[in-house]
Amino acid sequence: MKLLIVEDEPNLLSIIRKGLSERGHDVSAALDGTTALQLLEGNSFDVVLLDVMLPDINGIEICRRLRAAGNFVPILMLTALDSSENIVSGLNSGADDYMAKPFKFTELEARINALARRAGQAQKPAEIIEVDDLIIDLNAKSVTRAGDTIPLTAKEFLLLYYLAKNSGMILSREKILDNVWNINFDMNTNVVDVYINYLRKKIDKPYDNKLIHTIKGLGYVIKP
Repeated sequence: MKLLIVEDEPNLLSIIRKGLSERGHDVSAALDGTTALQLLEGNSFDVVLLDVMLPDINGIEICRRLRAAGNFVPILMLTALDSSENIVSGLNSGADDYMAKPFKFTELEARINALARRAGQAQKPAEIIEVDDLIIDLNAKSVTRAGDTIPLTAKEFLLLYYLAKNSGMILSREKILDNVWNINFDMNTNVVDVYINYLRKKIDKPYDNKLIHTIKGLGYVIKP
């Protein structure tokens, strides 16, 4: 895999780079946000390891810029700030997963592999899902409802796709976190509820027939 590490601690950067290189990965590195953005402009990476605290442009701002520019490379946030607020902030900026420092190298490698695997699955042949008058084209990453094109962010699209793929099934917050944000435990975050609200404003609010439903105490379901 082609990986980019953005980390301002030289010793930690060297350890991670050496370990990943020894496992056969093509690893590039940056000590600051400016260099990272330059590398991301001219190269294609499979996964980016992005430290939150950087000397110039912080990791959250880098993540926001990438997503706003249409770059959806899988991003694993590395942070010494492991409070729920900081984790939610990173995920809301467009990151796909996070790890709190210090961490075990074996877990880091497992998370990198998981992100790359999920990104590869998203690149499978075209798949179109219809729920009533809502049409989701996985290949084109497009969403229409009643003929209207609905622009979504990358994470909004993944959440809607996961709901629609399981149309009629009640999905718990924990299951959604696991499948959309790659978090397999409940960390008392409201990120799912926040993004459901984003989707409702775009998918349901302009239309009479509501598709996204809350099942109190259980989770969410999308159905006609």
